[in-house]
Order: sequence, then C-alpha cells, then structure tokens
Amino acid sequence: MRIGLISQWYPPEGVFIPGNLAQRLAERGHEVRVLTTFPSYPYGRVFPGWRQRWRHRETDGAVAVRRVPAYPSHDTSALRRALSHLSFGVTSAAAGVRWLSGVDVTYVYHPPPTSIAAAALARAVRRTPVVLHVQDLWPESVVQSGMTPTGRGGRALERTLGGLMRRTYRSADSIVAISPTMAERVVARGADPAKVRVVWNWTDDALFRPVPATDEARAVLGHRGRCTVMFAGNLGLLQGLETAIRAAAAVRDRMDLVLVGSGADEHRARRLVAELGAENVRFVGRRPAEEMADLYAAAQWQLLCLRDVPALRAAVPSKLQAALACGAPVIASVAGDTAALVRSTDVGLTCPPEDWRALADRFAEAAALPAGVRQEMGRRARQVYQERMSLRVGVDQFEDILTKAAAQRGRA
Repeated sequence: MRIGLISQWYPPEGVFIPGNLAQRLAERGHEVRVLTTFPSYPYGRVFPGWRQRWRHRETDGAVAVRRVPAYPSHDTSALRRALSHLSFGVTSAAAGVRWLSGVDVTYVYHPPPTSIAAAALARAVRRTPVVLHVQDLWPESVVQSGMTPTGRGGRALERTLGGLMRRTYRSADSIVAISPTMAERVVARGADPAKVRVVWNWTDDALFRPVPATDEARAVLGHRGRCTVMFAGNLGLLQGLETAIRAAAAVRDRMDLVLVGSGADEHRARRLVAELGAENVRFVGRRPAEEMADLYAAAQWQLLCLRDVPALRAAVPSKLQAALACGAPVIASVAGDTAALVRSTDVGLTCPPEDWRALADRFAEAAALPAGVRQEMGRRARQVYQERMSLRVGVDQFEDILTKAAAQRGRA
C-alpha cells in the first residue's frame, strides 16, 4: 500500500505520533511519503541547523519526507498561529500535487485543520481516500484557549471554524478519534458514525518504559526524600497550572511539585509561585527526551492537569500515555474520558479540574498512601498501556483502517 502522511508536525519535533506511524508502517512493507514543514515546535522558530527552502527532500529510514516552508509560530498570538497554519495549508497543497501522486490513501494528522488541504485536493482530483486523525476539537479548543478575540469577532471566528470542521468531517472517508467522547462530538458535527473509530494515542515506546530510579534523576528533580509529584510537558494556557501551584502551596509541608517543560504560561506560573512563596514548587525546564523515563522513575506520582473547558473533556493528554508506559501512577485533575479511564483502571487518584482545594486533598492523600499501594497502581498502569495504548496496538488498528479506506477507492 502506498500511503501519504500529512502533518504540520513531524520529528525531530516532539510530536511523535506521525513519525512513529510512518516508521512502523514502512517497516511492515508499505511505501510511506510524508508531507510536512520544517521543525519549529514548540519554540516557534526553526530549529538550529535547518533552513527553510522549497525543494527539500530527505529520507527517514525507509520513509520519504518532503518539507515545505511555513511561517513558524507557537506563541500566544492568534494571528501568528493562524498565519502558521494557513501558510502550511497553502505550501503543502502546492507540493502535494506531485508528492502525493499515486498514493492509495492519505492520512492527515489534525490539528491544524489546514493540514487537510493537500489531501482534499488529492481527493478531488484523483479520488484518493482520506483518513483524518483528530487529536483536538476545533473550534472549541481555539476559542476556549483565551487567545482568540471576544465579542462579535470571536463569534465570527467560531462560526467560520465550525463550518470548516463540519465540511472536513463530512468529506473524510474515515475519521479516527482519540477518545469515546471525541468520537461522539465528531459525529454530532456531521460525521457518518460508520466512518468513525476510536484509537487511543500511544507514546514513544522506546523512550517511555519502566526503569530503576537513579540518584542522578532525583538530583535533576531536586528530590528531597519526600513525596514528589512531577508535571511533564507543555506549560501552556490550557494546562491549568494555577490550580496545580495553588494546591501544592496549600500542602507545602507534605509534598513537592516539579514542573518539567516550558510553554506559553510558564512566566505567569513562575510569578504565581513567587507570590505564594511556594518553595515546594520547582521548575527544571525542558529536558532531553532520552532522560524522561529516568525522571518519571525518580518521582512518586505524575500529574495530569487541564482547565475545565468543554473541549478538554474529550481530550486525552499525551502525558497520560507516557506515565502509564513508564508504570507511574497518576494524579488527574481533569474531567471526561481521561478521568474515567484513571478511575476505571485504578491507576491513580482523581479530582475535578480547576479545583485547587480538591487537588490539594489528592496531593495529601498521595503523600500518605503506603508505598505498596502506589507500586500496585504503577503495575496496573503499565498493564493498561500495553493492552490498550501501545504503539503496536495503535499501528495494528491504523493499518486496518488505512487498508479498508484504500480499498474503497477501488470500488468507487
């Protein structure tokens, strides 16, 4: 099978789903052609050593990669973000006319919605089926992020994006959602229920795995020999960092909170820590991906924290899979499918989002929980990941979805 894979994000960026999928499908004998842009996420600037140019091609193992220029941005400016997405839509569609010629099916990693431009053009011209992998619900996640205008302008933007997504869902030959609630909402937006499947996201199995705790990793976290909760990933506007920081400050005598990563909300979070005098909250910045399994092992708990907005109830933060793959129990200050999964599998503790008092209670409970109980949660976490979310399980499902979509072309 000849597969076109379109994603604005691709390794060496940290968005690993498209790269993992491309590599594993190629290993199974499929011809994979990737259409992407130059790496800039999450910094909003092109990585050192890279230069944007039009005629750029490379190989990633057995995978052929075509990169096109786009305006790089990942800050809090809605205008610059929109320009980034729109520019990729335009350049990828122009390059895709030739690059995707002859593929049997096209996979599109969404968001942003403009990533579907090249696939939509191939579908219109050559009737190439499209498989849309929905990671985030638009326009809700954009409108509720706080970056978009309010009032009449905001409502106009919401209507425009909503109409675009309805047309996108209806035109896709197959849609993959990352949670049951997201699947339901995609159907509510006009997608054919028969075309929608749920595939839980995976993490990078080679990097995230159970390892022994080391003194070096403990030192990086500033471990002080007491309960340490780690938040790893994007310190962004939707992560609900204020809730986590206020909760940690309320139980500062019993636990430490370590924030590993960076993002648009980091400066505000640092100011809040200073205002509260929360000496038990530490920032250690971004760390190489190769170190993350060691850091997961060095902390007793992993924190999942999101704001209480409707769009996020269907979201499953990638740090959940990373924690489960490492056999780490979680504290989840979230709603929706993520909270339901944590509760039903007993791999951690939960509380409502944006309720810092409830989260402080969970922090205190986590600090008091016997080590044996916590370790059993960690064992279950690893089992849940292997059975439901591993890379092998995900690629098996996608290979089946792509094969069936490609077969539809021959019957059309």
